[in-house]
Amino acid sequence: MLSYINTRVLEQFDETLRDRHTQLVVGLSATTDNPEALRDLMFDPGYSTPFSGRYWQVTDGSGATFTSASLFDETIAEPSGAGEGAAVWNTLGPDNEAVRSIYQKITFEDGTEWGVSVAESRLELISERRAAQNNLLPVFVLIGLIGVASSLLLMSAIIGPLRKLREDVGHRWDKGDDLNPESYPEEVAPLVEDLNQLLHRNREIVSSSRRQAADLAHALKTPTAILRNELASLSETGVDTVPADDALSRIDAQLQRSLARMRASNTAELTHSKTDLSNSVERLSRLFSVMAEREGKSLTSECERGLWVRMDAQDLEEVIGNLLDNALKWSCGKIHLSAKRCADGIELCIEDDGPGIPEDARKEVLRSGRRLDTSVSGTGLGLAISLDLINAYGGKLELEKSKLLGGLACHTIVSG
Repeated sequence: MLSYINTRVLEQFDETLRDRHTQLVVGLSATTDNPEALRDLMFDPGYSTPFSGRYWQVTDGSGATFTSASLFDETIAEPSGAGEGAAVWNTLGPDNEAVRSIYQKITFEDGTEWGVSVAESRLELISERRAAQNNLLPVFVLIGLIGVASSLLLMSAIIGPLRKLREDVGHRWDKGDDLNPESYPEEVAPLVEDLNQLLHRNREIVSSSRRQAADLAHALKTPTAILRNELASLSETGVDTVPADDALSRIDAQLQRSLARMRASNTAELTHSKTDLSNSVERLSRLFSVMAEREGKSLTSECERGLWVRMDAQDLEEVIGNLLDNALKWSCGKIHLSAKRCADGIELCIEDDGPGIPEDARKEVLRSGRRLDTSVSGTGLGLAISLDLINAYGGKLELEKSKLLGGLACHTIVSG
């Protein structure tokens, strides 16, 4: 920017010098027979004041030199080897003053040849540059600021529809609503239509996978029910069917875990839905309270209102159900369920007053089918299934000693 200003000032400075050079040539054309009369024709006050910084000089063919009064018996150097055109150059004036000069050889109609020079102090050029910079620099800065602001507004106008599109895609996934291409600029509309097709396709994939998992579960229930009936019949005849019953129970549990994994893997990464945790806790608490009363036990619960978690409702209730079922089996008489907000999201804690799990065995018990105590019926896969589902949604499950009841505490944290 400064370079542009300096260049423009220099061009204007040189243009003024050329105008003065032209005036001198015109004046000289009328006084070739009496060059001394030039001082009267060139009436610019700067030419009359000694060392004013504005000078003229003419030289005839014999080498005689005639100058403005401002040179005060000094002369301006002439460029060597100058051609027919005007030469613009930097040289020294009187008292070694830095000047910018225009020199040209002129031949008039009377046949005389003259060297004509006009010069002006470069201090004037520097002064003009400084004045131009002081005047124009704020203007350029203002233009630059306006340009930056315009660019930011333009970027906001461009990015705004894309940001809106991102939010709409996230919120409308589970609602099943299509994105309206007319709500976006026409440049983005083709992308919106492609996203609509992609959303439809992903919903179909998820729905198909969940249907297949459900169909498989229903298809397996009938054969396992038949096997249990057959084992029950054999047991009535005195045949020991306990190992077969245990094996069938483990098969059921492994199938349940595999189906849960299949369902979660096809849902957790694709869904943006939220489930009302408060409602699920309330409903399952009522169900398990009845079951606990039948066994002479009690279940208490406390849950903040308005808790929502980023999990599919079926997966969430399977986690809570497995953890409550596990606590019901091992508790001596008391079970407590609590849900509240925490720094990492939503915390769900299920505690009991049972024997608990030793600290060095808590990781082992979460492994598939690992049971530390076989005195209580079950497969040992409830915790493992819950862990798989929670991990699929980016949550975490930790086993600790209950500070409230002294038994096992299952701490689950999921995104809210």
